[in-house]
Amino acid sequence: MTDLRSAFERYLSMRQGLGYKYQHQARRLAAFVSFMEKRNATTITTKLAVAWATLPPDRHASWTLRLTDVRGFARHVANIDPKTEVPPAGILPRLRRAKPYVYSDAEIDALLAAALALPPANGLRRWTYHYLFGLIAVTGMRLSEAIGLQRSDVDLDDGVLTVRQSKFGKSRLVPLHRTTREALLSYTERRDAHLGSRCGPHFFVAERGGRLLHQYVHRVFWRLSREIGLRRPGDHTGPRVHDFRHRFAIRTLLGWYREGIDVEQQLPVLSTYLGHACVRDTYWYLSACPELMEQAAQRLDRRWEAKP
Repeated sequence: MTDLRSAFERYLSMRQGLGYKYQHQARRLAAFVSFMEKRNATTITTKLAVAWATLPPDRHASWTLRLTDVRGFARHVANIDPKTEVPPAGILPRLRRAKPYVYSDAEIDALLAAALALPPANGLRRWTYHYLFGLIAVTGMRLSEAIGLQRSDVDLDDGVLTVRQSKFGKSRLVPLHRTTREALLSYTERRDAHLGSRCGPHFFVAERGGRLLHQYVHRVFWRLSREIGLRRPGDHTGPRVHDFRHRFAIRTLLGWYREGIDVEQQLPVLSTYLGHACVRDTYWYLSACPELMEQAAQRLDRRWEAKP
């Protein structure tokens, strides 16, 4: 084991010991250490860090993220090896968050209807995707949170979901509207009747009772998106599953503005509901949607007009 790999193992242990999941970062940094080892390089330099971060050359969106991982690791290693160079911030283009796509009610309805046409006609699959996408749309949950729900996390008597150890290691309760509770109850009955004793611990399951996998959920979503015209055949970009979450946040904020509710006061509530690590992440929606910016500007204008 090289000194750099030993340092990586210590760094990973430290980060995870502090409560960070650090799974994706660990995978990327392991690849960086392998990159260094193949070049017989024992000291991190900015040149080598950038060379690795910009691989592959056609994946610009991930470059800054990869270099950020190395920067944190390099700071740690610099305490051991003074020759270590910590790559400065700003030397690669900043990662831009994807512009959210705000689904219309008609598009949501079309997508859920298309899910019910999935084969097999007598199977559970079509119901699983119908209720899965519907739940994400009305609660703003992350896909990982929805497919990670255990049966014990879904309390349909009180209408509450328990989301455990989500993206930032937080757990939270998600209350359900009466109609959502009834929809999930319907899925539960269909699932249990279809699988019987083969039911596993997860709430949303694949046709034979196994856990849903991210890559398969995305493939089904892309297929349905093309069928209803949200994407053209062969498109690699377009509306995403994650945009259900964006739609929920933006629609909630727009509703508050139109009802005259103090949005600044309510933002921490929405932030907690969505499971954001910081209210700052929720503020992003105010600048991400032109309609929200217009509502904010109109409210500001009214305040100025009301002053004597």
